[in-house]
Amino acid sequence: MRYETRCAQETFALGEKLGKTARPGQVYALSGGLGVGKTVFTQGLAAGLGIQGPVCSPTFTILQVYEEGRLPFYHFDVYRIGDVEEMDEIGYEDCFYGQGVCLVEWADLIREILPAQTIRVEIEKDLEREDYDYRSITIEGMEGV
Repeated sequence: MRYETRCAQETFALGEKLGKTARPGQVYALSGGLGVGKTVFTQGLAAGLGIQGPVCSPTFTILQVYEEGRLPFYHFDVYRIGDVEEMDEIGYEDCFYGQGVCLVEWADLIREILPAQTIRVEIEKDLEREDYDYRSITIEGMEGV
C-alpha cells in the first residue's frame, strides 16, 4: 500500500492508525533518509499503542523500551550498528519474537536478522516537489491498513 502525507500531522496520524491495530509480535522495518519523518511516524505508532510520554529516536542507545502502552513497544535505531552481531548483545531476539511491538529505524542495516513476516515501511521525500512536507509512505507485508 502507498500513502501520501502532506504534513507532519498526517505522517503521525498514519503511524497512530497502525499503532491502534498493532498486534503482539509485529516488527516494523522503517527505512528512509535523514529528515524524512521516521521519528514522527514512530511517535504516531507509539501514540496508537497508548504511550503518553515523549518518544525520541534512540540513536545512541540503540534501543528504547516503552511499557506503559497496551503492548510493550521496542524502538530500535540501528544507524550506529557497526556489525549485525552487536544486535545479539542488545538481546534483540527477545524483542523481535516477544509479545510486544518492534519498530526498527534504519532496518536495512540489519536486514539479515529481521523476521520473515516483518512489515516494511519506507518513507520518501521528493526533493523535486515544491511541497516540502510531502511524503510518500509505502507499507508492505500488512493488509487492510
